[in-house]
Formats: sequence, structure tokens, C-alpha cells
Amino acid sequence: MTKQTNSNATKPTHRLYRVEGTGKSAKWTEIGAAWPNKDGEGFSITCGAVPLQGRIVMRKVKARAPKQEAA
Repeated sequence: MTKQTNSNATKPTHRLYRVEGTGKSAKWTEIGAAWPNKDGEGFSITCGAVPLQGRIVMRKVKARAPKQEAA
């Protein structure tokens, strides 16, 4: 598999997950990433794995809150 570079953004805007099960017992495994196309009409996607079972879910990357030090 060749790694594609994306000139549109250095960090992906979305992550792809393989999800098996439902609700709180669902197992989420990250399998790839996505970047929006320049025209805004779709995404460029890279996958490190393609699941044969379960479903693929694409979720927007959220900024993580900074860790607070213990007082």
C-alpha cells in the first residue's frame, strides 16, 4: 500500500473506524483517515485496513482539551 499525501491539509479532518456491535458494548478500531477535497464535494480517504465484518464509521476529529495538573 502506498501512502498518499494530501496538499489540502496536513492533518486529517475525520477518522475512519471499524465498528462491531452496538451501544456501549461496540468495539471501535481506527482504520484510516479522511481529508476534504478542495472543491468541498467529497473526501480523500486512506485506509490501513478494510474490514470484512462490522461497519465503517467516519467521525470528525475533535480537539482534545488540555490536561489539567493535579493540585
